[in-house]
Amino acid sequence: MTADEQALVDAEAAFNRAMISNDPAKIRECISADWVLVTPERGPIPGAAVLDAIAGGTLVHDTMTKQSRVVRVFGTTGFVTGRGQNTGWFRGQPIGADEWITDIYRRADGRWLCELTHLTPAVTPDDKA
Repeated sequence: MTADEQALVDAEAAFNRAMISNDPAKIRECISADWVLVTPERGPIPGAAVLDAIAGGTLVHDTMTKQSRVVRVFGTTGFVTGRGQNTGWFRGQPIGADEWITDIYRRADGRWLCELTHLTPAVTPDDKA
């Protein structure tokens, strides 16, 4: 793994820690002002809407783990794809997910900032029955 790729893996770990902190300020340190979350349920969601949901307690993350599988850097752009699981609460109801996650980053001022997160449910062949 190159130094740039390791820095990207470290940025991804910091992003995960920020998300389970449920602190919008910490999350903002890891994302760009234009960050977008793409979900299978709602499609693209502006980052501001996600942060507002977290700030208001509508969305809470208790756990978030990710196994990075593919890490690539192309100049000032990089991406991390891996399998992630998380638990928490949405509108007072417990939630949990097992997903394939791709985070696309841009290097700015020597730091990696996430520009886009794309989520896809992790479905095994047995789940398709």
